[in-house]
This record gives sequence, structure tokens and C-alpha cells, in this order.
Amino acid sequence: MNRSLTNEQAFDHHGAVSPSVSAQRSFDDLGTPLSDVTFCVIDLETTGGAAADGGITEIGAVKVRGGEVLGTFQTLVDPGKAIPPEITVLTGITQSMVMRAPRASVVLPSLLEFVGESIIVGHNVRYDVSFLAAELDRCGQAPMRNRRVDTLALARRLVRDEVPNCKLGTLADRLRLDHQPSHRALDDALATTDLLHFLLERAGSLGVSGLDDLLALPTMAGHPQAAKLRLTEHLPRAPGVYLFLDRAGTVLYVGKATDLRSRVRSYFSGDERRKIGQLLRETHHIDHRVCTSTLEAAVVEIRLIQEHLPRFNRQHTKARKYRYLRLTNDKFPRLSVVQSVKGDGFHLGPLSGTRAARSIAEAIESAVPLRRCTRRVPKSPVEAPCTAAQLGVSTCPCSGAVSADEYAELVQTVIRGCTDEPGLLLEPLREQMEQLAGQQRFEEAADVRSRAEALAATLHRQRRLDTVRRSGRLLLELPGGARAELIEGRLGATQPPTSGDTSQPALDWAPPTGRGDGSAPATGPITIGEVDELVCVAAWLDKHAGLVRIEYCDHALWSPLPAIPRFAPRRTGLERRR
Repeated sequence: MNRSLTNEQAFDHHGAVSPSVSAQRSFDDLGTPLSDVTFCVIDLETTGGAAADGGITEIGAVKVRGGEVLGTFQTLVDPGKAIPPEITVLTGITQSMVMRAPRASVVLPSLLEFVGESIIVGHNVRYDVSFLAAELDRCGQAPMRNRRVDTLALARRLVRDEVPNCKLGTLADRLRLDHQPSHRALDDALATTDLLHFLLERAGSLGVSGLDDLLALPTMAGHPQAAKLRLTEHLPRAPGVYLFLDRAGTVLYVGKATDLRSRVRSYFSGDERRKIGQLLRETHHIDHRVCTSTLEAAVVEIRLIQEHLPRFNRQHTKARKYRYLRLTNDKFPRLSVVQSVKGDGFHLGPLSGTRAARSIAEAIESAVPLRRCTRRVPKSPVEAPCTAAQLGVSTCPCSGAVSADEYAELVQTVIRGCTDEPGLLLEPLREQMEQLAGQQRFEEAADVRSRAEALAATLHRQRRLDTVRRSGRLLLELPGGARAELIEGRLGATQPPTSGDTSQPALDWAPPTGRGDGSAPATGPITIGEVDELVCVAAWLDKHAGLVRIEYCDHALWSPLPAIPRFAPRRTGLERRR
């Protein structure tokens, strides 16, 4: 029964090691082609029952790579307990046969050495691994951490409609495998090896070519659109952007990924969202663009969404909802919600929508008593002030209660509070909140806190975007060695990690002579067309700040302004765990 083909280890029935020439290869890269993956097919015969109560009577294992058997392992094992009669009838293993066999504690070190770092394969592999784990635990050793492939799960996905059932004996008979199982460990392991090779060949029709594809296949192959897995065959394992297109070539959806192949194939792994099912039903082609870094992938995704407006991307509808908070251009300005930048006056935004803009306006008006009425201020004062002024929450230029100069100071307070001195707006809100809490008006205090936190978050976001935009030209070395150029917060040139190939011309990364190119920092409101990319770049820089090296910067990439306080209530430890 024992065979030692090629250069891997083979074991005799007592677990002795035969000479070996080469060492086991490792699999750090899940994209390893299946022809280069070493599998170890394991089958156990046991005393039956649960792993915690039973014992192993025989171990058989076959190591294969690229369709070639590298070695076999076979040994009887003394289970340390009686073998039930029904198990003897099934397997033919008697108590006398295992009486002189080694115990599991003696066999397992040899088995672990044979398996090495290979991928464990079994038919209902969970059962066999559970018995191994129980024996390892009894010996005080850690369980095996090898990745596993279950031929039972693969068979149910790939050939279920061709056979009465997916038992190993049935599959071996119907698929005409070279080896037939006999309820003896090595025979069953050899039959499972044949089955594995058959299933790998069948899986190739679904575009399964790498180890990651195989590990995910049991969930993918059962997907209603599994036949479209072939559309992912050309996708590389690299960062980039992917596009789902319909039969007419219209872009349905755009996404980004650190591993294009793995991410796109994950859509076939049992995602039950209705949108995904509809997307896959309409997809006729999958296109992609490889990027030098995840930063480039994130930016290209934004740009393609803006260009194609795919109907399965919610993000393309954001631009239509953006709003600005504007100080009107009159003698007594008030806050107004507008859809776009109008004139040269002060604008805050873009904000996520009308509701958000009105919430921020209410927070500012709670801190600074700007007028709230929308009617034109009359030339002659009216006798009665407006309702808001009577409630003491705003001034009333209409009644002449405030002069133009006094009102101009309020307007400047708002502008400075939204730009350089956030405390001018946030501290009055904090005082209101503390005063209401001291009066035990907790619901009103919570409302003020919510307005203050919304305003603080908006000012923080605005400052972050302005800082990136005003930095001018940035040259960055990214994680992994790629490089990127940012110009006022928008991605310019990119360069992949250097490979030592001097035949490829390098981009000109030389900064201008001197400290800056003479251009002034960008000013003015952020436009709707650039805000999504600015948010994307700023978020990426925040996340990878400790991994990025700045090679050059026109202007400062930090803000000298005072920190913006936050008002979010602290969560207790119990709330965080929940």
C-alpha cells in the first residue's frame, strides 16, 4: 500500500520516516495557482461516536501537488479502548490488530511532520479534524491550523445533480475513480485524492485557478449566478477598480478593491442583498483597471462614478443633494441654504443635504443671534420686533434694535467661528448645555448637545478638507513603495513601486527649486465637483498617516488653528461592548 513517489516524505505502517530530499512549501499567498499547492488528503478510521469520547484506530494520508503523489502515510493506532463490534464489521479492524499498534500520542508527531503546512483535504473533513484535535488536546498540543478543503462540500456544489448522493463510495463508483473506498484509511484517502483531482478539473470551468478561489468555492458555486464566475477569470490579484457592465456596455456599478479578483468573486459567495442579485443578473461583462495603490483605486472609483453615474451606486446621487450654508449679501446678512456657490460671500459646505444644512444653521443661530426672518429689512423701523426677537433668540434689524455696525460684528463672529476660532460658536453652546443641565432640563440640554456636536463635526470636516486643498502640490511615498502626486487635494501623477528595471522611464518627481512654486494656497468655497475626491483623499491620508512619507509639500499640511472640541457623549464600557 505504501508508495514514495518523487521527493516528499513517505511513512510506513509504524510511522517511520523514509528519506526526503525537499522541504514542504508554504502558502502565504492565497493566490497561489492550484498546480503549485500541496494538498494532504487525510482519512481516519475511528471507534465511532463523538471525538471527545472516541479514539482513532487507523490513519491514512496522501500528499499531492500538481496531480502527482508526493508520499503516503499509513498506520494503525491503538485507540486505548474497545472497538465496538459494528465498527469491526464496517472496517475489518479488530482489537487484536491494534493491540501492538502505537498510541495516538506516538503517531501524531510523525503525522504533523508529514502534513507540514499543506492544505488538509478530507471527505467531511470536519469529522476527521475533530478527532485529530481531540487527540492533540489530550497530548497537550495545539490544534492544527492548516487551511482545509472539504471534498464533500465541493461535490455538493459541483456534481450534486449527477449523482444520487455525495457519499464517497457513490462518487467513486459514478465518477469511475481509480481507487474505491473500503472503510480503510489509506484506501479512502486515495479515493478522496482521486475525487479531489476530478473536482479541481470541474471547478476550472468556473474560473477556479487559485487557492483563494478554491477555498471560497463551496459558497460561490451554489449562487444562482454561479455560471458568471467565468467573467472573473481575467481579473488580477492587485489593487484597482472594477466595473460591472450590462449587455449594451452601460456601466451598472463601480467598486474598488485591494484584491480585484477576490473582491469581485465575493459577490458570488452568498450575498443575499436584493440589489446584488439584480446587479449580477444584469451583468454581461466585468471590466477593471489596475492601480498603483489603494489611494489611486479610491480616487479612480470616485471619478468613474461621477463620469458614468451607475444606477447601482448610491454615491452618484450625493452630488444632487449637496447644499451650502451661505450668508446672504445684504446689509443685515442671514443664513440661507443654497444649492451652489453664489457670489463671493461666505459659504460653509458642501453639506450632505438640506436637513443637515438647516441643522447647522440652527446651531450657529443658537450661538450668535443673527436675524432669522426672511423678509426685506424696511428702511424705517417697525414698532414690534419679530417673534424670534421677542423670544430672545435673535436680533431684529427691522425694529431698529441693532445698528448696522453692531450687526456686522455678529456676522464677523460667525465667519471667524466657522473658520479660525471655533470656540466663538461652540463655547456659547456648551454654556447653554451646562445651564440647562444644571436646571435639570435634560432633554433640552441633549438637544443643544446634538446641535453642538453636529456643528463641531462639520467644522472639523471643513478644516480637514481645506487643509488638504491648501497644501498645494504634495509628493508622497505610499505604503509598499508606490508614489503619488496630489495637487490641491486631487490626485495627479502616480508611480508604482520601483522594480529595479531601469529601462522604464521614471516620472519627474523633482520638486520646484526653493520652498514652494510661488503659487498661493487655494481659497474660496470647495466646489461640488471636487468635494467627493477631497473627502476620499483626506480620509485615506488620515487612515494611513503613519505609513506615508511626505517628500515635498508647497504649503503646510497641518493646521495651526486651535483644536475643535467634540460634544459626543462618552459611552460606558458596557455600551462599547454592546
